[in-house]
Amino acid sequence: MAESKRGRVLTTIAILFVVLAVTDVMKPFRLEGSDTGFVFLGTRLAGVADAIVGPLFGLYLIAYALAIWRMRRYALPMAYAYAAYVILNLILFTARNPQPPGVGNLVFGIVYSVVAIGVSSGTAIILRRRKADLA
Repeated sequence: MAESKRGRVLTTIAILFVVLAVTDVMKPFRLEGSDTGFVFLGTRLAGVADAIVGPLFGLYLIAYALAIWRMRRYALPMAYAYAAYVILNLILFTARNPQPPGVGNLVFGIVYSVVAIGVSSGTAIILRRRKADLA
């Protein structure tokens, strides 16, 4: 069965990337409030840019999730590109947007960064280790 080849971890990751894709597609609707917007290269987008870039990244994540789901070889370069983007985006966002004072904001920023880098880079590592299983 395909799921046994993919395994539970990659199955879960693929599903989570679809959920993330849906949130990116929905960013232009600002359902989470007025401060909502897709962050691209450290800048929170608004207006037309948000309406274009957010859904485009959503489509990328759907394609990436499908590549993982189907265990396709092209999932690996997609994983490397996405992991690099996440790290670059976090660095640029931190540099361009000073943190509000407070320990809570600092803790949130650290936890968010660890999870974002861990999942994106971890997926790339898992796919690299499973390279022989990719078709």
